[in-house]
Amino acid sequence: MVETVTFSDGHTMPTLGLGVYMNEECAEACRVALQNGYRMIDGARYYENEVQVGVGVRQSGVKREDIFITSKVFHSDFTYDGTMAALKDSVANLGSSYYDLYLTHSAIGGKDARLAAYRALLDGKANGLIKSVGVSNYSAKHIEEIREAGLEMPVVNQVELHPFCQQKPIVEYCKKNNIVVQAYSPLLRGAFDNPVIQELSIKYSKDPAQILVRWSLQRGFVPLPKSSHPERIISNGQVFGWSIEPTDMAKLDALDRGKEGAITWNPVDVD
Repeated sequence: MVETVTFSDGHTMPTLGLGVYMNEECAEACRVALQNGYRMIDGARYYENEVQVGVGVRQSGVKREDIFITSKVFHSDFTYDGTMAALKDSVANLGSSYYDLYLTHSAIGGKDARLAAYRALLDGKANGLIKSVGVSNYSAKHIEEIREAGLEMPVVNQVELHPFCQQKPIVEYCKKNNIVVQAYSPLLRGAFDNPVIQELSIKYSKDPAQILVRWSLQRGFVPLPKSSHPERIISNGQVFGWSIEPTDMAKLDALDRGKEGAITWNPVDVD
């Protein structure tokens, strides 16, 4: 099942991952996902389940080097020393010597704070604790600060992304700058009652979640569907080997409501 995308730094990442937000006992979800073809787990310190991710990885029987694991530092730790301490704690929690990707969780806290945190992550990369560094919930202006500071650009920007909230200015900026866009909340938190989604679900004989994940993949995003139910984790990954026709993609594209369509905190506009 594993298709991959190559970062600007040369590392590769699977094009689909399991999200573990609001799943404090996520070891079982991680094990099920990894034993059914997933090769990426998207975590964060804020989720308080880094230890559980490590347990699930070890229980899966899949080699650590074949799994792509992400975590994120929350804005409450956005100083250089705070971020470095958080990163070291994350590595200890995981029970592995490194993360494949580590992100600043948002741009909250102001320019100086987020640049200090980002610098710490780059040093963590230099020290072998992280393979790649990225950001989450950043708009173009936040990423431009990184460029203006003369720092290595992020390989990823993870934002809320689904047909109702398509983040077009951010997506366009990231494409121009060779930054991979990861999509969190691609499943609308289960709000599948839209008639277009229902119509396509029937037409393709796929469940609504599969339609949403497939839309994300065809748009060139890397979706991170979240579930704690084994059967849903498995079906959410059955999104390869078929495609949505261009006319139907256009119907989904037309659902965009911009920021009004957001279903999470989506803090991309902070100063």
